[in-house]
Amino acid sequence: MSTKIRLARHGRKGRPFYHVVIADSRAPRDGRYIEKIGTYNPNTNPATIDLKFDRALYWLMTGAQPTDTASRILSYKGVLLKKHLLEGVKKGAFDEAAAEAKFEAWMKEKEAKIQAKIQKLAQAGDAAAKAALEAEAKVRAAKEEIIAKKKAELAAAEAAKKAEEEAAAAPAEEAAAEAPAAE
Repeated sequence: MSTKIRLARHGRKGRPFYHVVIADSRAPRDGRYIEKIGTYNPNTNPATIDLKFDRALYWLMTGAQPTDTASRILSYKGVLLKKHLLEGVKKGAFDEAAAEAKFEAWMKEKEAKIQAKIQKLAQAGDAAAKAALEAEAKVRAAKEEIIAKKKAELAAAEAAKKAEEEAAAAPAEEAAAEAPAAE
């Protein structure tokens, strides 16, 4: 029986979520599988991969062939590197301690890269939020300026209207005051 390491799709439309499974190569994508060895969520940044490392390595060593995407996931988690190092140990290229040391060094470097990416994304998010707040403050200041100008224009128009009314009332009062004096 030929086995494959592949992804089985789950999740709703537009929000995929995958199970990493071991299946018969003739089985359909979302059909029966032999064993579930992990999950893959591409909706997060960076993508969330939860993998049973030992089981994935076991199935690779027994001849399971990963699909292209499953191969990338296994490579990202270091399963393919571990398999390569174990095959080197079998051939006598180096001993098991050296292989384990190489693998541990690679894992530390990989974890550092992942943490750096997470921090970079967090800083970019903070910078974007700060820029949005500054842009919103500029828009609000511009609107307040426009409102202040309109209020000043209305106040000036009202003052002019009162002055006009007072000017119109003053000659009428003067005429009323002069009329009894003329008699």
